[in-house]
Amino acid sequence: MLQSIKNIFSVKDIRKKLLFTVLILLLFRIGTFITIPGLNKILINEQLGANSNGLSAMVNLISGGAFSRLSIFAMTIGPYITASIVLNLLQFVIPSLERLAKEGENGRKKLNKYTKYLTIAFAIIEGLGLYFTYRAYLLPELTFGAGKVVGLLLFIISLMAGTSLLTWLGDKITEHGIGNGISMIVFFGIVAGLPSTIKSFANIGGAGFTGILVFAALIVGLLVIIAGVVFVQKAERRIPVNYAKRVVGRKMYGGQSTHIPIKLAMAGVMPLIFAMSFMSFPGIIIGLVTDVNTLTGFWKGVYTLFTASASSPWGYLVGYAVIYMALIILFTFVYTMFIINPVEIANNLKKNGGFIPGIRAGKNTSDYINNVLIKITAAGSLFLAAIAILPIILQAFTSQSISFSGNSILILVSVGLEILNTVETQMVSRNYSGFLG
Repeated sequence: MLQSIKNIFSVKDIRKKLLFTVLILLLFRIGTFITIPGLNKILINEQLGANSNGLSAMVNLISGGAFSRLSIFAMTIGPYITASIVLNLLQFVIPSLERLAKEGENGRKKLNKYTKYLTIAFAIIEGLGLYFTYRAYLLPELTFGAGKVVGLLLFIISLMAGTSLLTWLGDKITEHGIGNGISMIVFFGIVAGLPSTIKSFANIGGAGFTGILVFAALIVGLLVIIAGVVFVQKAERRIPVNYAKRVVGRKMYGGQSTHIPIKLAMAGVMPLIFAMSFMSFPGIIIGLVTDVNTLTGFWKGVYTLFTASASSPWGYLVGYAVIYMALIILFTFVYTMFIINPVEIANNLKKNGGFIPGIRAGKNTSDYINNVLIKITAAGSLFLAAIAILPIILQAFTSQSISFSGNSILILVSVGLEILNTVETQMVSRNYSGFLG
């Protein structure tokens, strides 16, 4: 492995990409400590950081602590992810957007531009929700009269600028660095929170022999989950494909066999990130239109449901888990079907003389691939959902807020494997044995 690491840094192109990625991530880390102008930092440190739980704790973990400090990066890349989801879903109902998606590079550039516009809109909405929730942390001179307008503008513009900057940094990593930029930012945010997470795990265990056993059980459970995540991320169904022999002039082409790889977790961690963004949206909207401290009846129940934490009634935690699971499964299917088109695969096979043994070319082939894809995606989505609700189940039985568990492990392992595969591919293309070889 040491030799592989040495080989990586001996290649100038890969070395530049790695250093560029590290530089961007360091800029992201610095930004998590830049508080929104006009806030009472002492009040934030005393109350907000200590009271973060439930979904807000998960958001804080992904943001690298930016949320608990009300940094300019407090919203992380949530608005961008929400905008991406909405635009992807709109492609199924708006033909012009669907045509853009099929136009190649120019179409993708236009869709990316639309996504950025939507990101700004969602950033304003989410920023308003956060303002009405946390305006008590503003300095006194920014909470009345003309200063109230200044405080609102400072708050919204700072968050909107932070999200736009973070999205831009992610794009730069994708273009000039290693891996997907958005995934790398989320990955690094979780890594930055590992020390405090380990400390919280130790606090859950408590003192004495019983505490040691609880802590050991948590560590063993984490190792088992990591092993399961690695297995699922690597698992794939290979559909065999044969190519018919054909003679062109004096040469014979075809006759070889290959396969179509369909991964069990084709969508990766994107459904989890999508689901988390959508689960936070109802609470933001309710906080935007009313004072959450005065809620009663039905709307209080809705707000409690979508902001469930360890202190919430058991029924709300179960409801939260069910909705969360349903969203993960839904987004897994939507995202997978968006990136894989069975009809297009079948047409390409037919055009190139390929066929699946025992399956007629054309519609029968696309139907077969579609059926395999649905079964594989169903299994993968259920695994994602089960891992994601694990911390919620633990909260229901232990009354402890556990932000680091299934979601975080899935993101860390998935992005880590993606980074290794990217470096491996680039190393192999330069005649090295690679990092894993």
